[in-house]
Amino acid sequence: MMTDGTTTTTDPKQQSISDYTFKLTQRYQHFLDKSTPHILHRWISFGAIFLIYALRVYFVQGFYIVTYGLGIYILQLFLAFLSPQVDPELQDDGLSLPTRGSEEFRPFVRRLPEFKFWYSLTRAFCIAFMLTFFSMFDVPVFWPILLFYWLVLFVSTMKRQIMHMVKYRYVPFTFGKRVAAKSSF
Repeated sequence: MMTDGTTTTTDPKQQSISDYTFKLTQRYQHFLDKSTPHILHRWISFGAIFLIYALRVYFVQGFYIVTYGLGIYILQLFLAFLSPQVDPELQDDGLSLPTRGSEEFRPFVRRLPEFKFWYSLTRAFCIAFMLTFFSMFDVPVFWPILLFYWLVLFVSTMKRQIMHMVKYRYVPFTFGKRVAAKSSF
């Protein structure tokens, strides 16, 4: 077939594979879109995936490097989940989170929304689970050292994050609907 001086061939086999991939991607996206409002069910499914991965690592007695890398990735995602979208420390325009009742209320907007946090965690655990089937990723290490390194990293990072939260007076969690203060007439 000639089109604008270039020759292209369309293979029916490649076209059917492309169509099948497109339909599969479309169904997967539809499933993700349908699962968006079901927060509890999504986190329960993540808990099941976490349990399967933990049991796999426990029974195989290996893949501690994969688990350590997964732990660092989880920490990075968690920090993005706890952080505001616009860091008040880096803002130069004088705007900051409200500190008095008379200031304008601006809701906390996360750098990493809850759905993307859940999706990234789930995908990371599925990838790590798949890596446990390849012996080249089972590097022999002394796992208590890795656990100690990760705990030190977690504590120091969380300490810094909590100090940032206290300094700029924001709470990344909301429990229920915000209720206006009662007037004292």
